[in-house]
Amino acid sequence: MLSKIAFFLHLQQMKLVTIIGARPQIIKAAALSRAVRNFSHPVREVIVHTGQHYDPNMSDIFIQELGIPVPDYNLNVGSGSHGKQTAAMLSGIEEILFTEKPDWLVVYGDTNSTLAAAIAGSKIHVPVAHIEAGLRSYNKQMPEEINRILCDHVSTLLFSPTLAGFENLKKEGFKINDAPFSFDNPGIFHCGDLMYDNSLYFAEQAASHSDISEKLQLTTSKYILATIHRNNNTDDPQRLNALLETLSDLAVQNNLRVILPLHPRTRKMMDQFLSISVQEKIKGNHFVIIDPASFFEMIVLEQNAEMVITDSGGVQKEAYYFKKPCIILRPETEWVELVENGCAKVCDADPIKIKSAFTELIQNKLEYPPVFGDGNAAEFILEKLWEHKSNSETRS
Repeated sequence: MLSKIAFFLHLQQMKLVTIIGARPQIIKAAALSRAVRNFSHPVREVIVHTGQHYDPNMSDIFIQELGIPVPDYNLNVGSGSHGKQTAAMLSGIEEILFTEKPDWLVVYGDTNSTLAAAIAGSKIHVPVAHIEAGLRSYNKQMPEEINRILCDHVSTLLFSPTLAGFENLKKEGFKINDAPFSFDNPGIFHCGDLMYDNSLYFAEQAASHSDISEKLQLTTSKYILATIHRNNNTDDPQRLNALLETLSDLAVQNNLRVILPLHPRTRKMMDQFLSISVQEKIKGNHFVIIDPASFFEMIVLEQNAEMVITDSGGVQKEAYYFKKPCIILRPETEWVELVENGCAKVCDADPIKIKSAFTELIQNKLEYPPVFGDGNAAEFILEKLWEHKSNSETRS
């Protein structure tokens, strides 16, 4: 048991261990870290980088741009199979939790880093707070779907960015307003989206922090912003060739350019799988392949694009924030609100569907009603963590 002095100090301060590992988690963590610095109660945040995204363009540059404190720990896990990667993270995170003894283990999203942390924390009774809970694609072929479901069901506090996610949790048996919350009686909240918080906060700064428009001469041309990184698209030669050929066709037919920030995984697979004919198609001036874009560069590219075409969940949302139509290169999406509002179309890797959706979206007058909160999700989350920390089971 804690000594009386230690227990008193514990009541006066909240300690978080925050897990980051991939680009979207770094972005979300920036909003919470900013809220920690401005919070009315003392909070100590210990940041753990798993090293899941180890390319500097996918990790370090985001930490620097967004003003996140340098991680206290870096597990340097790198790439590998799902099992190997998750196991290495689980072992490293467990050791850190024994050392740090936090009030809350904060995890984001649905990556292997999320799953490993949630398992590590729940096994040794460190309360887990899952930010971006309740999202469902209802496709368990997606590793992310497995990760998010398992993480939700071992968490103590679950924060959903959307009402649809909140309703999903209710359908799965989670109770509402049934405090005190615990591992066996978790609490669920609709809080809004941290990525929306950040987009509002950084949108005005982006142009002055990035010269990408000038470098790519985008001020005088219209373009499609595209991203492709999910393994079912990159690792399947037929799908990868179909997607890149379709992007090229859309650009030529509509007198647009395609800007493609290239994930390292996608670049590797393009070198292996692209046919000679598709390689020739994407060599023209209408197709611009660049290194992974920084956070500010992505904001600028999204703000000025005619259309966003992506298989990224985060980029789908960012397109919506900046009122840009979006084509989703997956068979489904967890961000169902975008499709229900008519601002996005799910097309998978089907060239006919993609071209039809492009025509429909570009011609229609679209509306973007607010679905991601009021820009204060981080403050809401921090208040709930503080409010319920006295019930946490971590210190014993």
